[in-house]
Amino acid sequence: MNPSRLFDLLTLQKEKYNLDHAISAKQDGKWVNYSTDDVIRIVNEMSIGLQAIGIGKEDKVAIISDNRPEWNFIDLAVQQIGAISVPMYPTITVDDFNYIFDHSETKLVFVGNEELYKKATEGAKGLNIQDIYTFDKVSGAKNWREVLDLGKGKDTSALEAIKATINPEELMTIIYTSGTTGRPKGVMLSHSNVLSNTVSVAERASMEPRVVPGKSRAISFLPLCHIYERTGFYYFTYLGISIYYAESLETIAANIQEVKPHLFNTVPRLLEKIYDKIVAKGYELTGIKKKLFFWALNLGLKYEPNQNQGWWYNKQLGLARKIIFSKWRAALGGEIVSINSGASALQPRLARVFWAAEIKICEGYGLTETSPVVTASLPTHEGIRIGCVGPLVKDVEVKIAEDGEILVKGPNVMMGYFKQPELTAEVIKNGWFHTGDIGTMVEGKYLKITDRKKEMFKTSGGKYLAPQVMENKFKESMFIDQLCVVGDNRRFPAALIVPNFEALKDWCKNQNIPYTTDAEIIKNKQVIERYQEAVDKYNKLFGNWEQIKKFTLLGASWGIDTGELTPTMKLKRRIVEDKYKQEIEAMYAQ
Repeated sequence: MNPSRLFDLLTLQKEKYNLDHAISAKQDGKWVNYSTDDVIRIVNEMSIGLQAIGIGKEDKVAIISDNRPEWNFIDLAVQQIGAISVPMYPTITVDDFNYIFDHSETKLVFVGNEELYKKATEGAKGLNIQDIYTFDKVSGAKNWREVLDLGKGKDTSALEAIKATINPEELMTIIYTSGTTGRPKGVMLSHSNVLSNTVSVAERASMEPRVVPGKSRAISFLPLCHIYERTGFYYFTYLGISIYYAESLETIAANIQEVKPHLFNTVPRLLEKIYDKIVAKGYELTGIKKKLFFWALNLGLKYEPNQNQGWWYNKQLGLARKIIFSKWRAALGGEIVSINSGASALQPRLARVFWAAEIKICEGYGLTETSPVVTASLPTHEGIRIGCVGPLVKDVEVKIAEDGEILVKGPNVMMGYFKQPELTAEVIKNGWFHTGDIGTMVEGKYLKITDRKKEMFKTSGGKYLAPQVMENKFKESMFIDQLCVVGDNRRFPAALIVPNFEALKDWCKNQNIPYTTDAEIIKNKQVIERYQEAVDKYNKLFGNWEQIKKFTLLGASWGIDTGELTPTMKLKRRIVEDKYKQEIEAMYAQ
């Protein structure tokens, strides 16, 4: 069959693969597996149950939970009766819950656990919400299985008749963006929007011959409420790839060892953390082992997948892969063949070293408004271009505006912003969606992102700066973990720097510098001088007006919980600037 609605993917999977392990997750420390038949049965029962409690066409149903099979069951069950899902980040505030519930006209809410039940209950005050159901058993709360039980054993013929009426062009979901400022906008996506992207991405992923439809495994840990991982779920389902949900970000390493995935989706920040942990292990080695580790690492940092770098380099790389990089692959389960990276820019050095280690990092580009994928890197040595985000996916067009902005047209472009036609008109003009990103085409085929249009700024001297480009370059230093370039309307650019404390500890040890705490060591004169050396090194790669003239070291990392990063780990630039306003002012006061 050719699916035309997202829930059709279940029928397709049954016809082609009928998996024993379609979706799996841990419960009480043990993996619980749902077959394709299990998923279809539960989703159908849930659809019938939702109808029984009065949920029908165009009703809004919120889903607030960490990744788990129940998330998918509700999502697909809602689709089958023509209702509209409103996925929400578990990490947002009660005030945000209230705004989204109200703005979206949410009628029913499903939450994962007791903490979220309390938040959602508080957020629902004063609103016309029918009920809040939980996935975990929570005292005093209604459980999702109460709805499921209403559909158990019921005839599905009436449901099939309703499914047949669902138009692919109808609104399927409203996704509220996690914007860094202001109220989030509700992105309206249809079945056609997301399904076109699902099929296109699946075709791109299938170019890697070791991704075997019906047999390969994927691990999932990015939030399903974000369209990136949600479209990932759909294309895994389309290809018959078994999906395993990691228990949490803290357990990813252990879960990967258990699942031994062939592929997964991630964001650059997590790849940076994986890389940093590997390098930290290298620092712990001694003697010849340590020398071999950093010999292999430096070799990998010079790797160009689409170029033949000569017999001597190839011979050394073959040895490095055997004695060093094989351990990297083992740390990722031993069977990994491809990793998709998106949501923000990936440092080219990370792509190089992972490709050198025979772990293909395929960077893509997209937005919630484009369902999300616009481009995706080819998983082949000939087709990859480090520093680019790949060629366009099928049926998607891109043109670069005169000011460098990337414009997108295609079946993946959203229906618009919910209840905000004026904002929709601002970004969709003459059929072209204006992304707000700046980019260029390389070799006429590969898209290269250079910065966010809204994040570019001018110094008081009138010179434009692209901070993201600078930040990625400076973060190539093994001593720098996170960095934010500032300087809008200032005399010169400056930077807030979060050190890579593991690398810094090792350096201090070698320099016989006593290391007390992270907060204290950044005040050490020799440490500051070492960071000045790193800044000076990368400053040489930029024009005089772009060079970082001053910097401040910070004693704590930025995170989602502390507010400096979005749920997809993008830097909230304005939040960082507000939080460290005093430190920034001090750099310009001298």
